[in-house]
Amino acid sequence: MIEIIDKQIRIDGRPVMIMCGEIHYYRLRREEWQDRIDKLKAAGCNAVASYVPWLCHEETEGAVDLEGRTRPELDLAGFIDLCRDNGLYFFLRPGPFIMAEMKNEGLPYWIYKKHPEIVPLGWDGRPATTATVDYLAPGFLAEARHWYEAVMAVAVPRLQPNGGNIIAIQLDNEIGMLSWVSNSPDLTEGVLEDFARWLARSYSAEALAQRYPFDPADPEARRAAIRSPEESYAPALHLDLGHYMRHRFARYADILRSYAEEFGVSGVPYVINIHGTGGGRGFTFPIGISQLYETYKGKPGFLSGSDIYFADLNMDTFQDLYLINGFMDAVHDGDQPLTSVEFNCGDGNFGETYGARYDPSAADFKMRMCVAQGNRLVNYYLFAGGRNGMLNHKPDDGNDRVAFTGERHGFAAPVSPEGELNYTFPRMARGIQAVMAVADKLAVMNEERDRVSFAFIPDYFMTEYRYPGSGIMKEIYGNIEANRACWSWETMARAMLLAGYRFGAVDIQNNPLRSDEVPVLALLSAKYMDGQVQRKLADYLEAGGNVLLYGEVPLYDMEGRPCTVLADALDLRFVQEHREAPRYYPSVLAEGWAAPRPEVRTSFAQTFEPGERAEPIFRLYGSGQACGFDIAVGQGRAIVLTARYRTDIALFRSALERLGAVPGLTHDCPHHGIFMTSTRSAAGERFLHLLNLDGFDKTFRLYEAGEPLFDGRELTLGSKDGVMLPLNVTVNGVRIVCSTAEIMGIARDAITFRITQPQDWIDVETSREIVPGEDYRVEKMGGVCRIVSGKHARVDDRLTVRLAD
Repeated sequence: MIEIIDKQIRIDGRPVMIMCGEIHYYRLRREEWQDRIDKLKAAGCNAVASYVPWLCHEETEGAVDLEGRTRPELDLAGFIDLCRDNGLYFFLRPGPFIMAEMKNEGLPYWIYKKHPEIVPLGWDGRPATTATVDYLAPGFLAEARHWYEAVMAVAVPRLQPNGGNIIAIQLDNEIGMLSWVSNSPDLTEGVLEDFARWLARSYSAEALAQRYPFDPADPEARRAAIRSPEESYAPALHLDLGHYMRHRFARYADILRSYAEEFGVSGVPYVINIHGTGGGRGFTFPIGISQLYETYKGKPGFLSGSDIYFADLNMDTFQDLYLINGFMDAVHDGDQPLTSVEFNCGDGNFGETYGARYDPSAADFKMRMCVAQGNRLVNYYLFAGGRNGMLNHKPDDGNDRVAFTGERHGFAAPVSPEGELNYTFPRMARGIQAVMAVADKLAVMNEERDRVSFAFIPDYFMTEYRYPGSGIMKEIYGNIEANRACWSWETMARAMLLAGYRFGAVDIQNNPLRSDEVPVLALLSAKYMDGQVQRKLADYLEAGGNVLLYGEVPLYDMEGRPCTVLADALDLRFVQEHREAPRYYPSVLAEGWAAPRPEVRTSFAQTFEPGERAEPIFRLYGSGQACGFDIAVGQGRAIVLTARYRTDIALFRSALERLGAVPGLTHDCPHHGIFMTSTRSAAGERFLHLLNLDGFDKTFRLYEAGEPLFDGRELTLGSKDGVMLPLNVTVNGVRIVCSTAEIMGIARDAITFRITQPQDWIDVETSREIVPGEDYRVEKMGGVCRIVSGKHARVDDRLTVRLAD
């Protein structure tokens, strides 16, 4: 039985960590399966994942082959059973869509020929530019049901509750992604009719008539008016269409789940895969959350999983991943944990040019951050490459294969199509092994947080489906995109993390906002914000909440109508906007508690005339107009910065401390570039998670709540290294009080560590005898035994401490 409880994945009542690797059985010869499984086990994984490609298994309608009758590599049951025989769990991903560089994103060609009505039309009646379909078209759903019937006949006897090894089933893949990347909403006749019904349920007849100058119930009128909207109602249509699509995607996921359950699935979670990273960054990932959160939010038995397609995790990108995980968690309920179901690994050589070469730390760093933030399942994608077979019915499309990447596929994976290990494999495996050594501990730990949370507004990321011919849409969403991520993440979020803050996120659009639950809120704000969200923020401040607002104070609602609810609460009266231009270099001067600071160039500033309750802390050089304020609002307080500023760690820390949020973990390294957080179980066991994001060693002292850790000794964190240091962790009757070394293996008579220092030490309390060894000495200090390593980590980084029974 698989249960999702208290942000844990429990198998037969036991909390587990799932470290999974994606192996596409259908891209390998059957005799290669065991070799790839052996390599996955050598990496430390305890599960295998794979898509099930409809295109391959039913190339001809009605001729479903899931047993390998036509090709040995299509024996799905045989592959799942082989994973079971190797002691591995299985994560099943049956589509219908699978993407994975497959033709038609994995759908058979015959579906499009049989059901031409499922192919969407988009803006202005143009055909879809990507191979998507109308998810809710009856013809498509009927075929998807038959596909699920065939796959579930194989899966159900192999579900973990039925004695098998399948522990989760993904419903479709990256729902809505194809429409988003092309800004081409599904506007078939069926969708337009369904949208009209949704509008009638959402608005009164009078409100709908005021909102739109056409009758949505009239097929002719709505066809032209929705596909080619006029400027007067384009913002309203965008919001309504986005909200409707969320509802539509949720219905689609529910229908797929009903098919799975109709054919016998029960007792395992269903997974929704969230898309959105791109170009090695996470700026657009929340678009996927915005599209899909209604498919899983608050629904028992559902999990959401991220697609993490970053390159290196470094000083450019580390805050992106931290925020992604926070925003995912913000829309989860109290039981749903974080997972990552496409976790990019390998060397980045996707174009076979050696031009996107990842550092060996890439997958390790990303995994460590995700685990520290509460990820319970990580699926390395793609773990092993393979080959794309030929289609029996050749489409004469240039290669006639099942995928468009050529014969070889997954050539950037840690395990190549030929089964060779690339240079990223050892570091990736080392990290997985460290997690699995203490998996029972990590599976019940949650990140410790300071008194600040990041605000998440889903509608700020609902920027797909905007009519490209609309000027007002370009203005509204250009402003929102300029403030919701990018430079804002790289200044405020990055500064907060470098200052030592550990924070989650809160959905301030859909959830209550209470000062006793969220003492301090870090808010990235645009000039446009829904009026109800503005009111919620104003009420939060009045009731004692504290806000650090960075960006712009909203002056309009999301449809471009004047709305100054929050500005009025802040007692700020808008003056003007200032933008850099040729021969104009606006600069910001600090005053009040923000001074003294050097004058800082800015590219944009929004200036206001403050009321009596607002103390200016930033002004523009020359005009003296104010663009930064410290404001008392009711029982609360707001610090507002409306000029683009540099990543001033001390400034953002000072602002947050004035609002009541003090970082719990700090260090004294002058070079920054250290990510740190901590996790704790209900029993008080903890891990300290540290990453050195730079390519040079760093030596520093660590402090918690101002008190030195590790007795004040200096630690050296190597170039691009990461560690999980145990604090008050008990294993086999040994309580590790603190350690400069990372646990790598636990046996009845020994604990193996990865040492990290020129001389490591491990403080333990135990009634068991520590067996003397050549590699370490034991010093008694009252009730604590200090195990001092005699090895230098750069020479040999493994230390095994032996214990007598």
